[in-house]
Amino acid sequence: MYSDVSFITSLVMIVLGLWILTWSANRFVDGAAELSQKFGVPPFIIGMVVIGFGTSAPEMAVSALSAASGHSDLSLGNAYGSNIYNIAIILGVVALIRPILSNSFTAFSSTILLVGVSLLSGFLVWYGGEFSRIDAVLSLLAFAVLLPISCWLERKNGSTTEDTIVDITPVKHPIIWTLWGLALLVGSSHFLVWGAVDIARAFGISELMVGLTIVAAGTSLPELASAIASARKGQNEFVMGNIVGSNFFNTLAVVGVSGLVRPFSCDGGYVLSRDLWVMVILSLTIGLFGCSFSRRKEGIIGRTKGLMWILMFLIYFVILFIQEHKV
Repeated sequence: MYSDVSFITSLVMIVLGLWILTWSANRFVDGAAELSQKFGVPPFIIGMVVIGFGTSAPEMAVSALSAASGHSDLSLGNAYGSNIYNIAIILGVVALIRPILSNSFTAFSSTILLVGVSLLSGFLVWYGGEFSRIDAVLSLLAFAVLLPISCWLERKNGSTTEDTIVDITPVKHPIIWTLWGLALLVGSSHFLVWGAVDIARAFGISELMVGLTIVAAGTSLPELASAIASARKGQNEFVMGNIVGSNFFNTLAVVGVSGLVRPFSCDGGYVLSRDLWVMVILSLTIGLFGCSFSRRKEGIIGRTKGLMWILMFLIYFVILFIQEHKV
């Protein structure tokens, strides 16, 4: 029986988690922006490596634990599903709040990178019907090789710190604030998820719907909060770097580590026949929406494109819901 005390406790967890999430996201972005200026590192690289990889900690934890307990479908689905959510919902919501200025080279190279690693990951999972430890090592090796190449290309051709509009609160110790903000960002997302799951179950919402909505979205809350905070501060390159870095990390590193923890077989299912290709299509839209097809250096991802991303996700979610209920 769900008591009034339990309900109030869950509600407090949601409110507290939301407040900490918002506050820590702003401190995290301020620290990252200060790092970018202090060391002269292009904002996209900071967004990709520091923000993108850092906010993927929940995906890494969920996938590794799922693999260790033998739930390979959950492990792979979490990584691929988070990538879909990151592009369709996070970029979509941010574009609705504030149009995103996108460097055309960055958008094009990001599309090539994400489509390439998605197809590579899908091939390694599909080939031989098993994702072995050799496949996991190959996935992690690809991550280690492609990361410095991507950073080098972006540093040479992408935006610089001078190209980016900066609206930040100066901080004295950016490294400490970045790490502290990240820790609170990840921790507060768990408070939100726990509280929301408890309330959803109390109202009789099925485990399936809880998993497809609250838990799936919960692991992407750090990306969402940091992306919105970056957009409000005019840090467009942080927004793109955050999503590209997170998806790059999820596809190769998260899946790779899961395979090292425990190799898994894949009988096909919907992950490869549906989710992989949705992920590839959405990755292609980054270049399609973000590149400028005129002489402008920057493309504009406006509210119309943001709405298109959200509609794509809603269509995907309806298909997902129908297919899951047929099983």
